[in-house]
Amino acid sequence: MWLRRTVVAIVVAVALVGLALLGAAFLPRWCSHRVAHQVNGSMSVGIMLGLFYGFVFAALPLVTVLRAFRKRRPWKVWAGLTALAIVLAGPNLLTLGIVIGSGHGAHAGQRTLDVDAPGFRAASLAGAIGAALAVAAVEYLVVSRRWSRRRLDAARKDA
Repeated sequence: MWLRRTVVAIVVAVALVGLALLGAAFLPRWCSHRVAHQVNGSMSVGIMLGLFYGFVFAALPLVTVLRAFRKRRPWKVWAGLTALAIVLAGPNLLTLGIVIGSGHGAHAGQRTLDVDAPGFRAASLAGAIGAALAVAAVEYLVVSRRWSRRRLDAARKDA
């Protein structure tokens, strides 16, 4: 029983390491070519697309995580919603991997984005920062409204 679980764990670990190495070589190149195909060398399109991708694919995961951890839920629901948030953040994570990556795939992706998608990387960062600020502002408004309703209800009960 334990031997079988150990062998399965080793096989899964080796498969994950292999997929990670394959992904590190393939995914940055693939992502940069998809973005470069969309931008087609235009600075304005690169900025607009970067702002869009940065904002949308940062706001969706943040909202998902906020909704997941707002209530007490079973750990499987938290794990599933966290995995969903990571999948939703995929385009931004791929861009981040290209920007800070040190492998050959990341360097090839950087060159592709420099030539064929100018302005995309910086605009993607600006969009992600804007999404974080927007989600924080909306969350503040929701929480402060909840607090003020509670205070109003308490004042009505006192009166």
